[in-house]
Amino acid sequence: MNTGSATPTGPLREDGAPTTLRLSRAQRKAIVAGTIGNTVEWVDWALYSIFAKIIADEFFSKSDGPVALLSTLAVFAVGFVMRPVGAAVLGAYADRHGRKKGMTVTVGLMAGAGFVIAITPSYDSIGIVSPLILLFSRLVQGFSAGGEFGSSSAFLVESAARGRRAFAGSWQQVSVASGVLVASLLGTLATSTLSDDALHSWGWRVAFILGGLLGLVGLWLRVSVADTDSFAQVQGASRTRTNPVKAMFVEHPAAALRVAGITVAGTLTYYIWVNYLPTYANLTTGIPLKTALLSQTLCLVVFVIALPLVGVVSDRVGRKPTMAAFAGGFTVLAWPLLHLLGNSFLSLFLVQLVGMLLILGYSANCAVIMAEQFPAEVRATGIALPYALAVALFGGTAPYLTTWLHESGHSDLLWVYVSAASLISLVVYLTMPETKDKEFS
Repeated sequence: MNTGSATPTGPLREDGAPTTLRLSRAQRKAIVAGTIGNTVEWVDWALYSIFAKIIADEFFSKSDGPVALLSTLAVFAVGFVMRPVGAAVLGAYADRHGRKKGMTVTVGLMAGAGFVIAITPSYDSIGIVSPLILLFSRLVQGFSAGGEFGSSSAFLVESAARGRRAFAGSWQQVSVASGVLVASLLGTLATSTLSDDALHSWGWRVAFILGGLLGLVGLWLRVSVADTDSFAQVQGASRTRTNPVKAMFVEHPAAALRVAGITVAGTLTYYIWVNYLPTYANLTTGIPLKTALLSQTLCLVVFVIALPLVGVVSDRVGRKPTMAAFAGGFTVLAWPLLHLLGNSFLSLFLVQLVGMLLILGYSANCAVIMAEQFPAEVRATGIALPYALAVALFGGTAPYLTTWLHESGHSDLLWVYVSAASLISLVVYLTMPETKDKEFS
């Protein structure tokens, strides 16, 4: 993709080169296309956790409610097992054949699996076949999600002007959060306007069908966009690797470990606060699900608006300070936040809002800091695979673990897990090199 020349409007760097702060028209177009395509893909992924309790009733035996919910969350976690597989396969595909082709495959798989979930008969109709189809569909979606992060992050950051990489990369998480927001809106509308019978029989299925249709829109957008200059240069210089996965591990092992460490606290807190907190609050405090989803929707609006602003801050002050503020905040505040969670809208809203504001430090930086660790020929793989491994271990298990802790009477221990994970990532952030001004191919 010819991104066009950007106008040098900032101060000179130490080597005398201008620090470009303005995005060209072509760069803005690429970021918009990448963001919208990524948004609609993540609607399907987020709908599963939002309708987790209803899916438990539809796809598993109703004889034991807690077991059915835990089974549903186990399927959610198993979907994450496929994320490293998808990261390795689709990340390598994007490094060999281009970011555009990689992103086209991921959105097609995600939308198709969402349609399958929407039309699968319930457990009462076809028995054990129902949860097996659900499991297969989530495995496909996990495979897709594993490749999506690396391809879309590389695409967005490579489409940025010098000095605006964090701003451009923040739109990867804007798109993810927007997908969750759209899914949350669908959940709020369904739970607020439909009776319980209608919601269980067909309402949740309509939400998944709409998510699949939005995925087709994303597929169309990705087909119409060109690839990045960085990949074109790699391809033109014959620097593409036959085995990007092997090259990433052999030539960049420290960077791969750093990406995993960067991800630990970010994915854990993200999947608790941004994805699962409405269901968890409903389960532990009894707050109505529709009230919890309203709180989530409002907080997500603030989160989405603030993400690019924190990206601008990162481009000015650096990756390390903004990410350290996130991890340090959760290390200290995990206990009071989780203990303030109550069955009122205000308490849930405040807990969720403070948590999401802290997560901004991670989400605005994660795409750019990971992209800055690797050269273009292994960038999609280098971002995707270590990230997916950490997400599978810490993010995919977060809803299951939080529910298990509650069911076993140990809810008070959740803050220990969150604080410990945040402390690990804080150490990584404070000891990693600053990459804000790193040369980028």
